[in-house]
Amino acid sequence: MVASERRKWLALALLSAVQFMVVLDIAIVNVALPSIKVDLGFSQQNLQWVISAYALVFGGFLLLGGRAADLLGRRRLFLVGVVVFTLASLLAGLAWSEASLIGARAFQGLGAAIISPAALSILSTTFTEGRERNLALGVWGAVGGFGAAAGVLLGGVLTEALSWPWIFFVNVPIGALAFVLAPRLLGESRDASVKTFDLPGAVLVTAGLSSLVYAITQGGNQGWTSGRTLGFMGGSLVLLAAFGWWEQRHAEPLMRFGILRTKTVAGANVAGFIMGTAMFSMFLMLTLYMQQVLGYSPMKTGVAYLAVAGTAILWSAVAAQLVTRVGVKPILVIGMTALTAGLLYFTQVSVHGSYLGDLLPGFLLTGLGIGFAFVPISIAALAGVRASEAGLASGLFNTSQQIGGALGIAALSTIATSHTGSAIAAGTAVPSALVDGFTAAFIAGAGIAAVGIVAALTLIRRDELEQAPEELEAALDLAA
Repeated sequence: MVASERRKWLALALLSAVQFMVVLDIAIVNVALPSIKVDLGFSQQNLQWVISAYALVFGGFLLLGGRAADLLGRRRLFLVGVVVFTLASLLAGLAWSEASLIGARAFQGLGAAIISPAALSILSTTFTEGRERNLALGVWGAVGGFGAAAGVLLGGVLTEALSWPWIFFVNVPIGALAFVLAPRLLGESRDASVKTFDLPGAVLVTAGLSSLVYAITQGGNQGWTSGRTLGFMGGSLVLLAAFGWWEQRHAEPLMRFGILRTKTVAGANVAGFIMGTAMFSMFLMLTLYMQQVLGYSPMKTGVAYLAVAGTAILWSAVAAQLVTRVGVKPILVIGMTALTAGLLYFTQVSVHGSYLGDLLPGFLLTGLGIGFAFVPISIAALAGVRASEAGLASGLFNTSQQIGGALGIAALSTIATSHTGSAIAAGTAVPSALVDGFTAAFIAGAGIAAVGIVAALTLIRRDELEQAPEELEAALDLAA
């Protein structure tokens, strides 16, 4: 049944609020990490897993979540995901040890992997393709961009005003309200042609990516040629190769690689991966810089991010309007360029830095980049995708961002730690050594973000954005 106009937009508000909660929880822990480390006795090596456990399970099971939503019903899976995420948030707030918090964060990631593709596919099947859907996806993208920036702001406020468990407890009432409202506002839909979903594929890809992240972490701590590092690196390659082999032979694969024949969809996923890589690690590095070098409190750190959050809100709203006028590609290029420029600016942070000189200009640039990149990426990720594959496309899009974030945190943390360790060993004072490490990480992040500009310029195509799914598929078949 076609939803009434009023119900459509109320449904969008609900879906966006829940997506905000999911995206928020990627970044909200950053500012609280020093407090968590002290209270739960985390080692420096394991601290990144508070972020990575969430991102990896989120990214690893998103494709399964999207396919399960297509098969079992999108609203039904959305409700299941809300329950899992809310319960996991409660357990994370009650955590008593390293293992309990990392486990709860992984459980949260599973809930997020169920929620996000179900929500985005509900959105894509509720709004008709064209201006209406672009507007809805613009709102969705704006919420994603704001959630990533607002997470670091709210994390600092909640950690200092209450305590770090409240960064998780705050999700409980939101989840409960969403569970009550969803049956009233969201229609049910499914893809009747889908008969099974591919659990072995989800396990293989998640295990492979987790092994890769762990190998990167071990490379920084034990050396890149150590047996442990090489063992996990080799294991990850075997698991990921097995995933590719399995997907080619499964009757209804978790990942239909043919969807990437559409260059715009491929470009959106490349850009999403790069954005996740650069942005997640940037927030972590900046948080540690502000607290460990400049001596900021959690509250001051969170408030410092207000410039990013406010700028992201403003430019996301502008981007949502501009994509329908000037197109997806120009807006995405501007966004990735601004993100790259912001990361380059942060390479000049100093031991005695100031907020106005060392941070604010970079915050304003990255806020522009987040706002102008999230919106067009969200639209391009569903370009020419059939309604029956909305769950797959949305799951793939979110997977790219989360896996990019997990790998980015592992890689850039390793770069920062390695440079800092070398500087300390050479006799450099700890604050200066930390800055050396952060600078190296920002240089690497800027290089990665620059690749996103190239992807936007070469892969995003106007004709694919404007063609109906059936026409696009026929054109691709003819070209092949």
